[in-house]
Amino acid sequence: MTFHNAFHNKVALMVIWFLCLTAFPANGSAEDFNLGGFVAVEGRFFIEDSAFDAQSDDPPLSLVAEPELRYRSEAGNHQFKLTPFARLDSVDDERSHFDLREAYWRYTLGDYRLLVGVNKVFWGVTESRHLVDIINQSDNLEDIDLEDKLGQPMVLFGTERDWGDIELFIMPYFREREFQGEDGRLRPGLLVTGDPLYESGAEENHVDLALRYSGFVGDWDIGASYFYGTSREPLLLPDATGQSLTAFYGIIHQFGVDIQYTKEAWLWKFEGILQNGLDSYFGAVVGGFEYTLYQIFETNADLGLLLEYNWDDRDQSEEPATFFDNDIFIGSRLALNDPQDSTALIGAIIDTDNGSTILSLEAERRVGESWVVELIGRFFINIDETDITASLEKDSFVNLSIQYHF
Repeated sequence: MTFHNAFHNKVALMVIWFLCLTAFPANGSAEDFNLGGFVAVEGRFFIEDSAFDAQSDDPPLSLVAEPELRYRSEAGNHQFKLTPFARLDSVDDERSHFDLREAYWRYTLGDYRLLVGVNKVFWGVTESRHLVDIINQSDNLEDIDLEDKLGQPMVLFGTERDWGDIELFIMPYFREREFQGEDGRLRPGLLVTGDPLYESGAEENHVDLALRYSGFVGDWDIGASYFYGTSREPLLLPDATGQSLTAFYGIIHQFGVDIQYTKEAWLWKFEGILQNGLDSYFGAVVGGFEYTLYQIFETNADLGLLLEYNWDDRDQSEEPATFFDNDIFIGSRLALNDPQDSTALIGAIIDTDNGSTILSLEAERRVGESWVVELIGRFFINIDETDITASLEKDSFVNLSIQYHF
């Protein structure tokens, strides 16, 4: 039995186990234990044939499961959470994967808290790019927007006071970014293969540190962070043969700021970072606004209008490449506020230098009490041959997900 076949069988058994969990109530009182999550069937349909001979033109079908088990002690000071994730993909063996998104114990004593285990942490306020969000590695196998995150082992100390919230993160283990296989779509022209490389003195068990302050002053929400450790963004280097790529992870210092100003229907947003690593410094910012029109056309629907600008001055020959070097994001968010919680978000990221555009569509609607239908589209338009997204030019797709939530 090959490794991939064995892995598929394990994931399939895990999915079946998750399905069985949904059929039986968790032991314990309703106040102590809570079982939730979802299972889903997904289809991803590409508009054009693949760009590379090794890629499959068959539409990938997936089984997905993400259950969530939570426990809270009677006094409320002890909390446990377990959130595994599994995907079984019909085409790309590398996209079939399992991860512990969350598996932690959290203890609260007055204004202080301690968390030990695997956790997901989100920082940031902007829509098009989350510059300051650096704790978790992106799950590159899920989607190109890098919104999905791998669980990060950590110890977290925090305290909440009248003047704000302080958190210290100690992260003893690094999570590598995973990449598509030879059959998979949405991958670079050259495969990322082999063991990753690390900056001298660093390896996957390097202890990373982070410190964050968050608070508010009037209508202003303010966050400030510092991170020292292994970069979550890999630099992709050609190997000795020039036929594949190797991921290289450097040690970085990153200072970040995120600010949101709320005034009536306006949300003004800003994120900025200054990063030092690989013997160089660079800065990056993203900022803009969201303006909401409430109860449009005399209905319950709300329409948000979004505009953001992205700038990044990194040397992309020496630093991990980014699409967001000089780009504008335009979008709108529709919430029908109906009993089915119907929502839609459409947006375009446009490179002001060469016109390369990524158009995104995300929509979902609840059906009955437990079912959710989700539609996601990513479309690559007018892609310049020198752009970082050139290898994705033929990979525009629509993803349909039918989810059962329990």
